[in-house]
Order: sequence, then structure tokens, then C-alpha cells
Amino acid sequence: MRYTLAVVLTLTACAVLAGATSLLAVGEWITDAPPYVLEHLGVHPDPLLPRRLVPAEATVRRLLTRIDGDALDRAVGGWLADRRPTNSGLRALSVDGKSLRGAARADGRKIHLLAAVEHTNGLVLAQLDVGEKTGETTRFQPLLDSVADLAGMVVTSDALHTQREHAAYLLGRRAHYIAIVKDNQKKLRRQLKSLPWKDIPLQGRTRGIGHGRSEIRRIKVATVNNLLFPGACQAVQVKRRRTDRKTGKTTIATIYAVTSLTAEQATPAQLAQLIRGHWKIEALHHVRDTTFAEDASQLRTGNAPRAMATWRNLAVGALRLSGVRNIAAGLRRNARDARRPLALLGLA
Repeated sequence: MRYTLAVVLTLTACAVLAGATSLLAVGEWITDAPPYVLEHLGVHPDPLLPRRLVPAEATVRRLLTRIDGDALDRAVGGWLADRRPTNSGLRALSVDGKSLRGAARADGRKIHLLAAVEHTNGLVLAQLDVGEKTGETTRFQPLLDSVADLAGMVVTSDALHTQREHAAYLLGRRAHYIAIVKDNQKKLRRQLKSLPWKDIPLQGRTRGIGHGRSEIRRIKVATVNNLLFPGACQAVQVKRRRTDRKTGKTTIATIYAVTSLTAEQATPAQLAQLIRGHWKIEALHHVRDTTFAEDASQLRTGNAPRAMATWRNLAVGALRLSGVRNIAAGLRRNARDARRPLALLGLA
């Protein structure tokens, strides 16, 4: 019995939306899928047997092993991008990497994925496998090449991606950046540290509590004409004071950044929100690790580990687009009615 690519992929996506965390669980969901779901997806009864034959786990495994991971990520990223709400304010993307700790290639190579995640909704608009012989920095531009509408967006990243080539690329795409500056840009960091910050008034102060600690963040911003970075218009200083609520230990860190946004395009409060918003990508990583047990997965066959990560991105994005905040609760709700994953994918 043969099945179309679309049928197998859709059944797999529905299974992950119902909480399947492994290919074994995907196969079990497909086996138990009710007839009306199978009929809706085009799985028709066998003409010689009084029942429907559905793809087995081995079929799903073979397909995901051989599938073009880049094409799958482009399709999922485009689907999510087409459905994101319109936003009249500054739109922002976080670029950050994540290793699939338990999974690996057959030769033992660990899989490291670089993703572009929208700040507001946590939607993964693009994802790429970094590869064995490259680093994240070489995949920055190819990653964002697959984001169709980058004009006007603010791209945030950690210090690893504070590269002149990246800044020039973003400016060429009519996008903006906020780049964290550390010792990989020593001259620029020295320039930022030497600015007269004591004479610049405090322009924002926020408090937050989470992950067992309280935090106070203070921001100062200055327009500087001769910053040693392409297109940089403003220098940013963030002082972060963290207190561990169990031990009472306090640490203070000073973070420097540059941005292509002018003072007219973004206020200090907006810059503080964008810098803070970059780390919302960690919330996605947390959901994939805890709710989907991604780091516990030990898939080692072809592109299957990456494909499952892509389906998790789709599941999280589809749930968030529907207004679900608690992803685990949303998955449990989907598991109670097989029609709900179809509805989230716009297939019901």
C-alpha cells in the first residue's frame, strides 16, 4: 500500500499536535486515528479489505529520514508567516541556535539547528541545520534568506552574530539590527565602554521575577555618529542586577549593544523591550525540551531528528496562533479529540 507524501506528513503533524514525542507515539496515533479523520485526509478504504490501511511507524520513519529538511522548514516557516497577526509596532526576530542533545547522525555528529523566531508570538519563521563543518555565523544569511518579508524588521542575536557582514546584509534587506557587543568586537567594545555614560541620564528601569531570581534592568542610550560598526546609529548600555531568591546572592552585569535604529525610530523603552524580547526564544527551547522531551530523543536516522524538531515548531506555532498559552495543556486538549489538530492546521 502506498501513500502520498502529503498524507504521511499531515498525519505526522497531527500526531505531534496531539502530544506525540517520538516516532513510536506518532505511529500509535496514526493507528488509532478515527475513520472520519483518515477519510478527511484522503486515506480511503482498501478495495480488497474491509478496512483502511494506514502508514506504519516504519513508513513514517523512512520518510522523515529521507525528507529534504530545508524544504520542510521553508514550508512550515512560510505557513506560520502567512498566518501571523499584523503588528503596527516594531516587528522583531531572534536568531539563535539549539542543539538536539540526545539526537545525532548515524556517524555520531550532534545536530545543531539555527532558527529565526518572531518575538511577539514565538513563531519559528526559518530554521537551518548548522552542519558539521560550519558554524552558526556562516548560516546567518542563508537562514534569513528564507524569510520573505524582512524589510522593517529588527533582528536581534547574541554576540556571536555581531559581525560586520551580518549588519551589511541586514541593511541591504532594509532590516534593522540590535547587536550585543562583547570581546569578539574588541575595538567597538572599547569605544562603547569609553563613552561618557555617567553623564547620560537613566532612560528606563524595569523589574522582573522568574527562574528563581529577581532582576532589575537599567538602560541608557546615546546617539553616536562614529560608531565602529556598519549602519550603527545608537549605543546602548544595559545594567542588569540579578538576585538569587534562594541564596540572596546578587550579581551585576553591564551589557553593551549597538543598533541601526535611530532615536526617532525606537525609544529607549522600546530598545529595552527588544533586547529583553530576544531571550523569549529560550521559552521555545524550554517547551521543546520539557513538553516534547526533545533532549531525551535519541533519533539517529537521517533527517528524522530535524524533521521532528520542525513539527514541534509547527505545533507550538499553531497553538500560539490559536491563542493557547499553556502548550502542554493545549496538546492534552488535542489528544482528547482527533479533529482538533485538523482544525488548527486549517484542514477541518
